Amino acid sequence: MSTLLADFLVRKPEGYYCRYGDFFIDASNPVMHNVVSHAHGDHASSGHDYVYATHATSLFMAYRYKQNRKDSYQVKLFNSPFKIGAVEITFLPAGHILGSAQILMEYRGVRYLYTGDYKLQADDTCEPIEVQQADVLITESTFANPDISHPDPAEEIKKLDGHASNILLGTYVLGKAQRITDLINRYCPDRKVLVHSGILPYHRLYDQHGLKKLDYEPYNRREMKQGEQNKVYLVPPMTFNSYFRATKVLRAFASGWKRLQAQNDIELYISDHVDWNDILQYIKMVNPKEVWTLHGDGSILKRYFNEKLIVRDVLSA
Repeated sequence: MSTLLADFLVRKPEGYYCRYGDFFIDASNPVMHNVVSHAHGDHASSGHDYVYATHATSLFMAYRYKQNRKDSYQVKLFNSPFKIGAVEITFLPAGHILGSAQILMEYRGVRYLYTGDYKLQADDTCEPIEVQQADVLITESTFANPDISHPDPAEEIKKLDGHASNILLGTYVLGKAQRITDLINRYCPDRKVLVHSGILPYHRLYDQHGLKKLDYEPYNRREMKQGEQNKVYLVPPMTFNSYFRATKVLRAFASGWKRLQAQNDIELYISDHVDWNDILQYIKMVNPKEVWTLHGDGSILKRYFNEKLIVRDVLSA
């Protein structure tokens, strides 16, 4: 019988480390071998000798970290196993953003599945999540709380049509902004999407390498002020916060966090993470012997399963 290794993946200052293959996952500081789940800044960083990532993730990283050597990227296809040391690794779609991957690791007959950030909700702008069973599920726990339930994104985005005004909409530049654009295109077709210069390069990368074309225009001050009051201006978080004196617009921020909805004119609960019920559903689908948690508080999940399933944080080295 294969032995499940409690220290297969551990938390170190540089990131999550697998000593059995001598590689890191989503390292925040420079390392020799870094396997990257997706291109958000809290998972992807610069300065590594070798970066293992999907094609889209490598493109986003190459744009953001221009100082990286081009030959550092080891681009891997979904569902195409490769080895680092003695560990076989396979990227599986995570459904979070374009190119986002779960990292399935197999060692001595045991399967360890690191989710990265993931979601079960439909999203036409990225690859849908793929489920495979594993002995250990290593899951993010950003919203691992039964009080949190993400509503239907289509119904949320339709809130924008209930107001005869231009809208200033705060959104994260990669993944969320493109999903929001697609949702507006589909469910609020009379709304015109204007995109801040900080978001525009990622929209263009999605257009060139993504799954569908988005309908939007670069932000133009005159366009925003003239004509119909049907514009939705997508801006990064810092820009959104700096526009607190903006007039003749309604404010909204697309997020699953309640605190980011405070003092806005429109609440817009759209998240690219799993909520409590999604996590429970995913555990059932993966059917692991153990669940290891990271990127959040897994204590409620541990209490929920009690003695029925081992749930714990990833160990520190």
